[in-house]
Amino acid sequence: MSIEQKKIKVWDIPTRLFHWLTVGLLVSLWWTADSGEMEWHQICAYSLMVLVISRLLWGIVGSETSRFTDFVAGPKKVLNYLTGKHSSTVVGHNPLGGYMVLFMLTVLSLQLLSGLFSSDDVFTEGPLYSMVSSELGAWFTWLHKVNFNVILGCIILHVSVILLYAIKGNNLVTAMISGNKKLTDEEYKMLSKEPKMTSSLIAMMIVALIGLVVGYWLIAPIVAYL
Repeated sequence: MSIEQKKIKVWDIPTRLFHWLTVGLLVSLWWTADSGEMEWHQICAYSLMVLVISRLLWGIVGSETSRFTDFVAGPKKVLNYLTGKHSSTVVGHNPLGGYMVLFMLTVLSLQLLSGLFSSDDVFTEGPLYSMVSSELGAWFTWLHKVNFNVILGCIILHVSVILLYAIKGNNLVTAMISGNKKLTDEEYKMLSKEPKMTSSLIAMMIVALIGLVVGYWLIAPIVAYL
């Protein structure tokens, strides 16, 4: 195998920002809930809501490696990847990692949705808590707490996989920071084409629109209260 390497663009700025801002907000959500800063907990949650909704839309209109059609594969393709029978170079999410992305987006969405109907039984209620019965509200509150443990499990699994890849010489963190990935000469020849990037301006417009709606409906009332 040739030791020469080629650097290609794999991750666009919106995808990288979503990844790292989500990490920061999850830490903030844990800290604010643990310390009882529920107003700030809600602000962080609604900020995460903007990110998740924007990422779902970016998964449709975004750059090639960010689209669901690029990394959501059928069981056969996943099996071929696991057994090393795939014939092309994977530069974005691999077929197995694609399912992890979907699962993480699902549990994050479930956490945000359940939070809208939850109550801490003291001072803070979700904006839609009054629209459901006390029994259903209690169930959403239970789900909100239990689902966070699922999110923690996903994070532990994600970090473990990253460390495993790093041991094998594939530093995924560097690529998610710089947006670039280095391929050997042989890997590059197996690549059918370099991924196409969508303009970040489109992502900015999506975030601005979603942020305007969520900010007006959910964040502004809390900021006014503070």
